[in-house]
Amino acid sequence: MSEQRHYSLLDQICLGVDQAVRTVFANPKTTERPYPAKDLLDADFSLETRKQAAALMRVNHAGEVCAQALYHGQALTSKRQDVKEKMQQAAIEEGDHLAWCQQRLLELGSHTSYLNPVWYAGSFAMGLTAGLIGDKWSLGFLAETETQVVKHLEEHLELLPAEDHKSFNILAEMRKDEAEHRDHALQAGAAILPDWIKKIMRRVSKVMVKTAYWI
Repeated sequence: MSEQRHYSLLDQICLGVDQAVRTVFANPKTTERPYPAKDLLDADFSLETRKQAAALMRVNHAGEVCAQALYHGQALTSKRQDVKEKMQQAAIEEGDHLAWCQQRLLELGSHTSYLNPVWYAGSFAMGLTAGLIGDKWSLGFLAETETQVVKHLEEHLELLPAEDHKSFNILAEMRKDEAEHRDHALQAGAAILPDWIKKIMRRVSKVMVKTAYWI
């Protein structure tokens, strides 16, 4: 039987700071899974098309920063060990997404959002709060977040330039993972959030999307 390790408050604070720095500032070189676009060649984009693809991928990278922060905050305050493990596993998979989006941005000659520290801080606070309220509500917050992310990714798959097959493959793989995270949260007993909370989440998401597109 494996021994559970218990972290002190100081250990958890140090771990949280390390996770935040790695998410916001690190340049990930390796991932758990292969890069979905590794076997594809880039098209000969016009400057305008390249800018459009890069702006969309910057939004998705910022979204993955938010997802990392959300899961880190929820894992820190969750009461149930199985919920903590789900959050930690989801964070690992979201880490792959983060690295894929960042690599694609480099290929497109662009940059990540300059406001990533802001996105991380806000999402971490929301995750922390959701975890404190209770595990079923934390899972409910996760499920609703992933529901909105899946819809957002489907919209971006339609908005991508038709010749950008590399970005398309990345987003398609991300969409599959996000749908699985949503389904796992529902199976684990996620509560259904009130409509007014869902509306607030959508409005906050729109602010992030519109800002990260340009900055």
